[in-house]
Amino acid sequence: MLLSGGLDSMVTAALAAERGYEVHALTIDYGQRHVRELQSARAIAGKLGVARHVELPLDLRKFGGSALTDDIEVPKSGVRDEIPVTYVPARNLVFLALTTAFAETSASRDIFIGVNALDYSGYPDCRPEFIASFAETARLGTKQGVEGAPFTIHAPLQNMSKADIARECDRLGLDPAWSWSCYDPTPTGEACGACDSCRLRRKGFAEAGLVDTTVYAEDAPRVTE
Repeated sequence: MLLSGGLDSMVTAALAAERGYEVHALTIDYGQRHVRELQSARAIAGKLGVARHVELPLDLRKFGGSALTDDIEVPKSGVRDEIPVTYVPARNLVFLALTTAFAETSASRDIFIGVNALDYSGYPDCRPEFIASFAETARLGTKQGVEGAPFTIHAPLQNMSKADIARECDRLGLDPAWSWSCYDPTPTGEACGACDSCRLRRKGFAEAGLVDTTVYAEDAPRVTE
């Protein structure tokens, strides 16, 4: 399980556990500016009682090129159609490759990832065609794959709206505050409420008629914007 500490990965991990899988979680510390997410990943792993939780350092700040790994301002004017500067180049491609290596050393044939292709920021590595393509790459490029035990990539949230994901969070008995979505926390540790990730999350809970227990900055815009 690729466990980022965000809402989607938390719900996905809980779904894997609900389906009877023993969960081995991998969290990548890639130098992201929102390190609060790493703390959430640890909390989620503890709350769900995962069998193993590995935190892997991978400093993508040396590459830069994203508002999450470089000195680039996080946009807060609303979700737009183009790929935003919060896109981390090839992040899910790199992370899935590492998760595949982790799975192979864990004698697992199942890989879970919390990507979503409906209410998201337009990242190309969240699309179903990417997930399908990567599954074939993993089959061709691993010992396990060529010996007839290929990996199944599970993306259970792929076609869900953020409201659907909020409902699943509630159904599974998860506290939304265990997770962290904000790209640009305030100096006092609150979610900004205005970045793309905060807007999509808040809108999802509002549409689902559920309370998001995350603490947002007092000056955060209304969720209807």
